[in-house]
Amino acid sequence: MNELWKRLFGAYLNTIWAVDTRALGRPHAILVRVVRLLHGVLREVMQGDLTLRAMSLVYTTLLSLVPLLAVSFSVLKALGVHNQIEPLLFNFFEPMGDKGLELGQRIFGFVENVKVGVLGSLGLVFLFYTVVSLVQKVEEAFNYVWHIKRPRRLVRRFSDYMSVILVGPVLVVSALGITATVMGTDIVRSMGEVEPLATLLPVLSKLVPYFLICAAFTFVFIFLPNTKVHFTSALVGGLVSGVLWQTAGMGFAAFVANSTKYTAIYSGFAILVIFLIWLYVSWLVLLLGAQVAYFHQHPQLLSVRREDGHLSNWAKERLAMLAMLLIGYYYYHNRGLWTDDALAARLGVPPAALVAVLDILEMNGFVNRTADDPPAYFPGRDMETISLQDLLLAVRRGEESAVITAGSAVPPPVDEMMTRVEGAIHDALGERTVKDMVLSYSETETAEQVREA
Repeated sequence: MNELWKRLFGAYLNTIWAVDTRALGRPHAILVRVVRLLHGVLREVMQGDLTLRAMSLVYTTLLSLVPLLAVSFSVLKALGVHNQIEPLLFNFFEPMGDKGLELGQRIFGFVENVKVGVLGSLGLVFLFYTVVSLVQKVEEAFNYVWHIKRPRRLVRRFSDYMSVILVGPVLVVSALGITATVMGTDIVRSMGEVEPLATLLPVLSKLVPYFLICAAFTFVFIFLPNTKVHFTSALVGGLVSGVLWQTAGMGFAAFVANSTKYTAIYSGFAILVIFLIWLYVSWLVLLLGAQVAYFHQHPQLLSVRREDGHLSNWAKERLAMLAMLLIGYYYYHNRGLWTDDALAARLGVPPAALVAVLDILEMNGFVNRTADDPPAYFPGRDMETISLQDLLLAVRRGEESAVITAGSAVPPPVDEMMTRVEGAIHDALGERTVKDMVLSYSETETAEQVREA
């Protein structure tokens, strides 16, 4: 059986991963890409980190749910439209059956009893902090999926979070109102009297909630990760999340209908246990959609495991030279600045690995970042003053520990050997600078030639 499994797995690898999709027909290439994407998402789920993130978000949601709804309903009450969003939110509790709707009514009862105006300054600050902590946790989970280690800047974090908390509910209600208005116009009603529109319109009206859910997921995938997400990738992730969420809702409703054992075991706490499970499923579906969007935008990284982002010292040195070459070349010829995402795509490396190298270059003053979001990189000083030897040694020593190096007794043979190695580097590079490397780089070289340099 082991030998048979190895043969089947080898055939799978040859069929899916060893083939060049550019040489395949369009249907065959699409099928291969879909299988690769499913493989990558399943690998991330089996690794366990996504499930842990989903569980942590369940805990944060329990603490933040009532404050979040209180803040959102306060904004909507000021506009007199808070009643329009209640059916949409009750739709979230619908898969839990009658008990779920009862739980939803109790939560809304708590929300109505929270009077923001009488909380006082300290209570209001705590209320907003609880809500912001939920959005921050979601952003951290998305940044993990997108291999982003840098969070938003503090000022932008505050403005963006307030936009989600205060403006988001208004946009949802506006979308619902516009949809209801369009469906109730005389033109639409007259169109409903003509076939085949008479058959299609009722179906389309039932699909409107699905479209809104997919649109909401797409917006979240674009907005929350601290990186530029392409609309097409976010839309693919939103569609996958929307379909999965609706499918999971139907399956969960069937599970609840047959969960008499849970009621017998947990008694009055059964609905709370079911609510926790449904929260976990919902967050996991959202993270799966984010993972799909990430792999759709970076298909070249499907075969790269997350732990493969840790590079050897040789790979870091090589990557630092390549990054410095492209950053310096484009800056010198006024062809624009590189962002880390664009540079990672050009070099075909995991973004997290490139960011680690760029951080070392920035720490040593070889590159600087703009204040844009996302930031772009440019040489930190005149390229004539950046020697390749200093660049190489800075990368080699980028993560060296002072605890290990300071005061360590180095035997003479080892010290002599390391001195000879550094001398060999000096003899090989001489006084060459980054500018010399930039001037020797031909503008007609392709990205493949750069990666092989």
